[in-house]
Amino acid sequence: MREFIVEADGGSRGNPGPAGYGSVVLDAATGETLVETYEYLGVVTNNVAEYRGLLAGLRAAHDLDPSASVHVRMDSKLVVEQMSGRWKIKHPDMKPLAREAGRVYPPGQVTYEWIPREQNKHADRLANEAMDSGASASSVRKLSSAEAVADVRAPKDEADVRAAKAVASPGWAPADMGAPAVFVLLRHGETPLTPQKRFSGSGGTDPALSDIGREQARRAAEALAERGTIQHILASPLTRTRETAAAVADRLGIEVTVEDGLIETDFGAWEGLTFGEVRERYPDDLTTWLSDPEAEPTGGGESFAATATRIAATRDRLVAAYAGRTVLLVTHVTPIKTFVRLALGAPPESLFRMELSAASISAVAYYADGNASVRLLNDTSHLRP
Repeated sequence: MREFIVEADGGSRGNPGPAGYGSVVLDAATGETLVETYEYLGVVTNNVAEYRGLLAGLRAAHDLDPSASVHVRMDSKLVVEQMSGRWKIKHPDMKPLAREAGRVYPPGQVTYEWIPREQNKHADRLANEAMDSGASASSVRKLSSAEAVADVRAPKDEADVRAAKAVASPGWAPADMGAPAVFVLLRHGETPLTPQKRFSGSGGTDPALSDIGREQARRAAEALAERGTIQHILASPLTRTRETAAAVADRLGIEVTVEDGLIETDFGAWEGLTFGEVRERYPDDLTTWLSDPEAEPTGGGESFAATATRIAATRDRLVAAYAGRTVLLVTHVTPIKTFVRLALGAPPESLFRMELSAASISAVAYYADGNASVRLLNDTSHLRP
């Protein structure tokens, strides 16, 4: 019996947004690329694009040999687990696609494996080329071995040129500068200090999550898995953020990278105290701190101005490193509010006018021209019964 490997990927720039997929059929014995297929899909979600990529890859393999055994490799944990029967399919747009994919080959002829994104570069490149070139990208190609090697190693200049020439539709939309870097900002779950509203920064006791906080982290992980767009996870080095990030990482199958720039503000001598206790013990320092972003908490903590400088530098470095990618940043109240404040161009006092709950989700997109767009703030819908 002949054996094929199908590698597939899909992406959406906006979720939903302009989307495309790429699929590759390989000869399992030789590694030869037999078929490439990719298509621009219009505006759909990331998960729908991934399922469309899977379906296209299976159909391409079936056209080659309907009796072959097929091993599917994808970096979408959601699709792999759902098609393997271990996770339920809840989204109405994905159910018919999953059923259709399951009917291409008889049961038992197809197996599924999750792989890291770095091992799915061929399909990922095709999906991005489909999105870059818009509606004109729809192609199925059967390749010889020489053509396959040349194509895999070819530079992405043509795709880059197409993307640079693309323009947005008339109206409010800006010129198309490619996919933005999207930072999904997750505040850590509750610690024992959270419900007591005590200052808990980087200079305190570094508390771990409470039982409630661990449940919040689990629910956030489920919500982010349903979202399906997270490609990387970065976390503040503090215990509560690393524990929250670990819950998401376990659910998504993505490793966590510790990022020191995401650490919470140091609240100096106020660490562990409530607002009322600080007002009672250090009234003058508190009054100054509330009115002056350059003021430090008692005992030489970090001012809001210093935090903003640190977050801006972290933002710029991460935007450059993750251009066009969706990254989960698991961090704290002050850093998240600062990301949002800087994106809006709001004054420092706006920090006191934002509500940010434990385990809430926010999102900011950063574009190539330096502009940013706040897409979500303090979403806690996943924490409701």
